[in-house]
Amino acid sequence: MRKYNVAILGATGAVGAEFIRLLEEREFPVNTLRLLASPRSAGRRIAFRGEELVVEAVNENSFRGIDIALFCAGAGTSREWAPKAVESGAVVIDNSSAFRLDEGVPLVVPEVNREAIGEHRGIIANPNCSTIIMVVALAPLHRAAGIRRIVVSTYQAVSGAGAAAIAELDEQVRAYARGEEAPAQVLPVASLDTHYPIAFNLIPQIDRFDELGYTKEEWKMVYETRKILGEPELRISATTVRVPVFRSHSESINIETEKSLSPEEAREILRAAEGVVVVDDPEAMQYPMPLYAAGKDPVYVGRIRKDPSVPSGLNLWVVGDQIRKGAALNAVQIAEEVCARGLL
Repeated sequence: MRKYNVAILGATGAVGAEFIRLLEEREFPVNTLRLLASPRSAGRRIAFRGEELVVEAVNENSFRGIDIALFCAGAGTSREWAPKAVESGAVVIDNSSAFRLDEGVPLVVPEVNREAIGEHRGIIANPNCSTIIMVVALAPLHRAAGIRRIVVSTYQAVSGAGAAAIAELDEQVRAYARGEEAPAQVLPVASLDTHYPIAFNLIPQIDRFDELGYTKEEWKMVYETRKILGEPELRISATTVRVPVFRSHSESINIETEKSLSPEEAREILRAAEGVVVVDDPEAMQYPMPLYAAGKDPVYVGRIRKDPSVPSGLNLWVVGDQIRKGAALNAVQIAEEVCARGLL
């Protein structure tokens, strides 16, 4: 079996750490692994397959000899370094928003549109975490019945805002238990002047607002879903909310379909779908919850029921690990497809 030289840019972050775990767990055929980050993180040591690897500061020579480069370091970093990695001969799988909507850059969720991988010109984009979790659940229903409208409200874990947001939630909860107040410095957006506590709170803002009153995160779900499903006119309305959960995003989704589906038909379709686990027994109080999805690969679907307010409507409750399937796992699955198809 051929082995591949792999680089991870952003190796010291939460998604980078998950990349490293997944390459081990899934026995990805790694020949050499190069860990890259900003100069301030260079020199750190990270274990991989029984060895300690030293994190290097990314530079002009970082991608020489690299076959696959996994990027998880922000859009600006991706725009700077992805073209250079491609020039060096690597296939870049980018977890940022930099290239997702670019024409000629496949936006891929393997369970949904793996065939798009073959269209790459050196860069393959990994969708937004909340988009990935939603389309894994909805694509099988779309194929079966034709979705014509989606209304989604997300309940997104602090892990989506990075390690600083995770640490802030932890400290705020500990401070509350001590009878103290911890400062809010990260959420909803670290670069803005106003911040709110997330412990015991919900913040209905993820990313910045536009002139219509929607956030960038909400528009990502709209435009990315359309591209992945190949439905440029699909009607989608999204509201994204940050919740005091460490890991795993949840989504309340209402769909209207061309062909009417009963809840049982929808369950059967989803039970047979790749990457989906149906947990849907209300009488036994069985339904997806973020606490139990954390660290798991599938997207979990439950609370499947008719929407009586429209002729062909369904409601679903969908949960998935944002760091895993919503980011690192999806990218590693893309890398596996690239290798299996010989698309390097």
